[in-house]
Amino acid sequence: MPKMKTRRAAAKRYRKTASGKIKYKKQGLRHILTKKGAKRKRNLRKAGLLSDPEAKRARLLLPYK
Repeated sequence: MPKMKTRRAAAKRYRKTASGKIKYKKQGLRHILTKKGAKRKRNLRKAGLLSDPEAKRARLLLPYK
């Protein structure tokens, strides 16, 4: 059986934590930052965790991570 291929787009967006959860960088912190509040920008800096159904789909795209 040949090796499965990793979806490169998913590999660049998602990382697996030690406990097996999938984390990602939140969107909305690249430009047009002047109208966003400091609290909102501060919270966007933190990594987000995928919900269980979304994490299940992401694991299919990342077979070796």
